[in-house]
Amino acid sequence: MRILVADDDPQLVRALRVTLAARGYEVIAASDGAAAVALAAQSPPDLVLLDLGMPHLDGVEVIHALRGWMTAPIIVVSGRTASADKIEALDAGADDYVTKPFQIDELFARIRALVRRIGTPENAPAVSFGDVVVDLSAKAVFRSGERVHLTPTEWRMLEFLARNPGALVTRQTLLKEIWGSEQVADSGYLRLYVSQLRKKLEADPSRPRHLLTESGMGYRLVIAPDDA
Repeated sequence: MRILVADDDPQLVRALRVTLAARGYEVIAASDGAAAVALAAQSPPDLVLLDLGMPHLDGVEVIHALRGWMTAPIIVVSGRTASADKIEALDAGADDYVTKPFQIDELFARIRALVRRIGTPENAPAVSFGDVVVDLSAKAVFRSGERVHLTPTEWRMLEFLARNPGALVTRQTLLKEIWGSEQVADSGYLRLYVSQLRKKLEADPSRPRHLLTESGMGYRLVIAPDDA
C-alpha cells in the first residue's frame, strides 16, 4: 500500500517515513502542495497524509486538486485546531482530520479505518458491527438475527455511514445526502436520528461504541472498535 506524505516539516516526514515503512507501507513524500499534486499524478497513492500549511498550494487547495480525479482517502494531519479549519478541509473532500501533535497509534488506527473503507465498495452486500448486520443490497438491518425496523430517514443515515465505515462524515454531507440540500438547517435533526439509531443498534446507547459523534464536525461508524 502506497502512502503519500505531504508536509513541509522534514523531521516529521522522516519520522513518518521510517514508522510507516516499518509497518509495511510504501512511502512517497512531498514538501509542498504543488509537488504533492504532481507526485500523486505520477505515482497514484492508496492514501494521503496531508498538512494544511504548505507552500505553493495549501492543503485545502491540494484536496480540491486531488479530488478532481482521485478517490483515495485523504487524512489531514495539521496543527490547526479550529473547527472552521477542520470543516473546510472535510468539506473540500478530506476523509479524516488528525491534530498535531498526535499519537502514532491513533494515526495508524485512522489509517486502518480508512483501509477498511477501501475494502467496502459501493455495492457491498453487508456491513457488520457488534451484533448488528446492515444488509445494503436488501436494505435491511438485523440485530442478533432479528430484523430491526428503521424509518426511511434512519435507514438513509445508517446506509450512508455504512457505505463509509470508519470515515468521518460531516453534518453538511449528511444533510445533503438525506434531505438533498446543504442549505437545510440541522436544528438538532441529525442528533435526534443518531440518538434513535443508537437506541435500536447500540448495546448501551448512552455509551455508544459504533455510532460515534465527532464534536463540532459530524459522525463516524466504527465497525471494529477494538482495532482503534
